[in-house]
Amino acid sequence: MPDHVPHGVGLGPTSGQAVGQTLAEGDRSLSRVVLDGENRGTLSPLQQADLAQAVRDLSVANRFVPRDLTGPFILRLSIVEGRLMFDVRDAQDVPLTALGLALGPFRRLIKDYQLLVDSYAHAVQDGREASIQAIDMGRRGLHNEGATLMMQRLQGRVEIDFETARRLFTLVCVLHQRI
Repeated sequence: MPDHVPHGVGLGPTSGQAVGQTLAEGDRSLSRVVLDGENRGTLSPLQQADLAQAVRDLSVANRFVPRDLTGPFILRLSIVEGRLMFDVRDAQDVPLTALGLALGPFRRLIKDYQLLVDSYAHAVQDGREASIQAIDMGRRGLHNEGATLMMQRLQGRVEIDFETARRLFTLVCVLHQRI
């Protein structure tokens, strides 16, 4: 783990779920996601919005079940020496398992995401509504492709649904931007 202070991305006020819901005993889901890295101050407004939306969506529903483990889980995401690290912990923040994925297969998608973010900023600045809509459609498609890749790379190690994979891909893009 890097030795800088992690920034927690909480999912819900206290229970790890949306307001009014509690995690059932043995629930197999994420109760919290922590992005290990530097300050998020360098994120564009679109990236900040994507981050906030991913966190909101994860707080409502997620499916993340590492093989042979029972949740809820705290997930610490980081990039260490070119690898995407999934540090999975129990609800008391005790390490359970760590999974590392080579970042290489994600790099093109992350780069394309950054290009779309830059294009979006220019389109907003220039007031080109049609371009903004086209870029947004491309961004959604890119997130879908990232989710599919995430699911493929975690196959056999983590049971994950498409929507959770999509949101985690968003967080990976944000995390990559921060390094």
